[in-house]
Amino acid sequence: MKRVKKKIFHDYIARQGLKSTRQRDIILEAFLSSDRHLSIEELYLKLRVKHPNIGYATVYRTLKLFAESGIAREMQFGDGQTRYDHVGEGEHHDHLVCTGCGAIIEFENETIETLQNEVAAAHGFLIKTHKLELYGLCARCRG
Repeated sequence: MKRVKKKIFHDYIARQGLKSTRQRDIILEAFLSSDRHLSIEELYLKLRVKHPNIGYATVYRTLKLFAESGIAREMQFGDGQTRYDHVGEGEHHDHLVCTGCGAIIEFENETIETLQNEVAAAHGFLIKTHKLELYGLCARCRG
């Protein structure tokens, strides 16, 4: 899957007339290797350890390109930071967001997906895309 996303991104930047650079490739590898919803700052700080020559603005612009190319999704979870999530063809998941510690838990539930489609159909509505975010306290914060 990583190889496919890399190809999608490289094809996108080529169509946009942009260069494939070593810095973009390093950022891409770090993003695709992460299993978290990363903010720009989190990815920047992760990269800075081994690649101090990659600036914050470069990470920012590259994450925006990931979203434009379709390999990432910009997500807002109410903490004021934009986070970036991996996107794959046919992949979908929803989120539990802890308002205490900020943890984000991904989940999939076919019953919820089916119910959403039934509700939409009952109203003559065709769902193109959706997101479900449930806010509350994780088990650790509930203590």
